[in-house]
Amino acid sequence: MTFEQFALARLPSLLRYAVVLTGDRDLAQDVVQEVLARAQVRWKRISEADAPEAYVRRMVLNEYLSWRRSWAVRHIHSAGERLIELDDARGGVRDHADGVVEADALWHRLSALGRKQRAVLVLRYYEQLDDDSIADLLGCAPATVRSHASRALRILRLDHESEQRIHAEERS
Repeated sequence: MTFEQFALARLPSLLRYAVVLTGDRDLAQDVVQEVLARAQVRWKRISEADAPEAYVRRMVLNEYLSWRRSWAVRHIHSAGERLIELDDARGGVRDHADGVVEADALWHRLSALGRKQRAVLVLRYYEQLDDDSIADLLGCAPATVRSHASRALRILRLDHESEQRIHAEERS
C-alpha cells in the first residue's frame, strides 16, 4: 500500500481519533497534518511494520501529548457543536439542543483533566485498549494507567455531581 492510499483510506479515522484526544477539530487537523507529513517521509519504514496504522495512531498520540505540553493555553474551548459533527454513534440525538448542551458539558469536564489522564480515557474507552497496551503506548506501568484512569473518572464524577447540584438549586 502506498502512502497516498493509506492517507486517503485512514484520514477520516485518524481525524476522529485526534478530535477525541484534543477536543478541538482545528487542532486535531493540525496534529494529523503534522503526523502525516512526518509519516510520508518515513513511509518505507512504517509500511514494513507489523501494523502501520497502529504506528501512525501512536504518532498522533505522541504529537497530541507534545502539543499539550507546549500549549500556552491549557484549556479546551467548548466543543459541543464540533462533537455533533462527528455523527453521533449512538444513533442520533433526539433534541439537537440537548445534545449540544450535554456534549459541551462533557468537553468542559474533560478539559479539567491532565493530558495523560485524558489520553488514558481516550485510549481505554475510544480505542478500546487494555491497560497493558495503554501502558506500552504511554511508556509507563499498567498500575500508572489504572491510577490515571481512576483519578480522571473521579474528577469527571465530582464535576458532574457538582453540576447536578447547581442545576437542582437553580430549579428550587
